[in-house]
Amino acid sequence: MRSDDDSWDITSSVGVTALGVAAMRAAETRRPDALFADPFAEPLVVAAGAPVWSRIVRGEFGPGEQEAAESYAPLIASIVARTCYFDAYFAAAEAAGIRQFVLVASGLDARAYRMEWPAGSVVFELDLPAVLDFKAAALAGYQPRADRRAVPVDLRQDWPKALLDNGFDPAAETAWLVEGLLRYLPVDAQDRLLDDIVALSAPGTRVALNTLLEQSEGAGERRRERAAHSAHLGLGIDLDQLFYPIEGRAHPVEWFDRRGWSTFAADPVEVLTGHGRAVTTAEAEEIGRHILMTAIRPGGDSTR
Repeated sequence: MRSDDDSWDITSSVGVTALGVAAMRAAETRRPDALFADPFAEPLVVAAGAPVWSRIVRGEFGPGEQEAAESYAPLIASIVARTCYFDAYFAAAEAAGIRQFVLVASGLDARAYRMEWPAGSVVFELDLPAVLDFKAAALAGYQPRADRRAVPVDLRQDWPKALLDNGFDPAAETAWLVEGLLRYLPVDAQDRLLDDIVALSAPGTRVALNTLLEQSEGAGERRRERAAHSAHLGLGIDLDQLFYPIEGRAHPVEWFDRRGWSTFAADPVEVLTGHGRAVTTAEAEEIGRHILMTAIRPGGDSTR
């Protein structure tokens, strides 16, 4: 169960979910029809030293494990969709002239290494020290393609100060990414995080995020099935124990609208089909409850 002062490394609690996302990105990269290429995802998975994740990346399943793996198809589809969406988000920010980027709770995101960044780009990555230390060790043989600045900090602490101390310029237009994070925060912590981001955002700044808006019918039963399958595969993930409730949360589009930002929402199903990826009825029913969105603060060079 989560607590207000819990912590983790890459092989425990919330850290395992970052490992799972990396495994799913690595598996997508191996597909002949891959919608993106993340060559750093698999080295990150292998560095964790958990054979089960490496087998999942390679699609190697033992007796009785295939059904367990297939139960994660909607989750995998949602991660592929959001990866495509956020990659395009960064490309648009770069084209608009933005050169300062912040990945909040970056986990095992390897965009600083795999994306083409314009000259002068600075990519800040915020996460727990243990997570950033693991990533630094796993990717020690590679060079990031931007000025990557790791900011080891717990988001429950004064992370804006830590960011500023590492050279963040609040007067510069920024592209923020809040990927796969909000459900791991209590309602009040979500509001504080977004408030802090707004306070650090110059005109022309943009924010991209994703979250689940509502549970689909039968979601509880599917979560219980996945928890059982996770135990069978030895993954050590029970999302019900890691997520905070949806109830009581502000709709992120409405939240930014009320503050005068321009908002743009996307349907993960349409993102996938727009890239030529077929989506099953079961996948559409589940991932269609998620939202991908971008909010842009008026003013600044990038919004003119």
